[in-house]
Order: sequence, then structure tokens, then C-alpha cells
Amino acid sequence: MLDNLESDYDCASAGDDLHQLKQELAELRGQGAGDQETQERINRLENQISFIMNKCDINR
Repeated sequence: MLDNLESDYDCASAGDDLHQLKQELAELRGQGAGDQETQERINRLENQISFIMNKCDINR
């Protein structure tokens, strides 16, 4: 998970960052629903992925 995403995010890092975030998300989802903390991490990862894709105009 990235620590801090800001409006001045550098899209040159998007490829690597998205790969890392999607891998982490898949691992968490693979563990099952889990507890509230796990669900919050999943939500944050999904939000970070969406932010990068929107900011850098990346289509799915």
C-alpha cells in the first residue's frame, strides 16, 4: 500500500505502483473476508488503484 497519494502524483510510477497495489489486493482477497481491519485495507487499496487510474487516465 502506498503511504500517501497526492494530487501531484507522478504518473511515471503508475505501472509499477498499480502492479504492486493489485498484487497486494489479490493477496488480501485470497485470504477471505477477514476482520474489519482487513476490509479497510482492501477498501484503501481499491481507492488507491482508482485514484491512480483516474489521475493518469488509464483504462482498465
